[in-house]
Amino acid sequence: MLPLDTILHGDCLRVLAGLPDQSVDLVFADPPYYLQLQNALLRPNQTEVDAVDDAWDQFDDFAAYDRFTRAWLAECRRVLKDTGAIWVIGSYHNIFRVGTAMQDLGFWVLGDVLWVKNNPMPNFRGVRFTNAHETLIWAKRSKDQKKYTFNYHGMKALNDGLQMRSDWLLPICTGAERLTDAEGRKIHSTQKPEALLYRVLLATSSPGDIVLDPFFGTGTTGAVAKKLGRHYIGIERDPIYIEAATRRLATGAGHSSKRPS
Repeated sequence: MLPLDTILHGDCLRVLAGLPDQSVDLVFADPPYYLQLQNALLRPNQTEVDAVDDAWDQFDDFAAYDRFTRAWLAECRRVLKDTGAIWVIGSYHNIFRVGTAMQDLGFWVLGDVLWVKNNPMPNFRGVRFTNAHETLIWAKRSKDQKKYTFNYHGMKALNDGLQMRSDWLLPICTGAERLTDAEGRKIHSTQKPEALLYRVLLATSSPGDIVLDPFFGTGTTGAVAKKLGRHYIGIERDPIYIEAATRRLATGAGHSSKRPS
């Protein structure tokens, strides 16, 4: 029996290995970025930015990151049904390496989406463009795969009767939706907005489908899956994230109060 609507505690590679072949309909993965931050990031007033410097984003080098990436992607491909698909989100730091690994492993890229942030974090040092987007790769399990889910009409309805484009203008996760601790500090440094997952799941899954998230974090995928009548399986190794996600899924804490647009 698949552990539906459950958060599985552990390393994603170990937990994925315990799932049966061709058992899930959709994978959404938000893997480590491997940002390789060298120094503290300061604002012009010399206050420090709360950057992504978590232990889960640390790797020895690109080779180690690539080995990890190929390993979890191979497991995701194994557990995907032959009608299934995968989404992987990343930044310029990692998404090109991830895309190469996906193609090398046999995934067939159906397209990519730019999540354009209408409220991005500014470039405080003024030495680069403001990094205002992330890229999502959407792929099916193989080139020869005949069927996959795409809710064209649902996406069109969500876009005022026009075809949904591949550039999605959505805000980053802020306000009441952002999960915080007792001191008001954000629990997860890269929590994704529900509006983003709403589009992904509505577009490429059906009610009753099983959605796997191997980097579950604070549970955005599960929260949106519940709203849309999908099942979820989350994998997460950090007990703090698991506690926050469990509370969120049980109580609705951190849920967006508005229907995603």
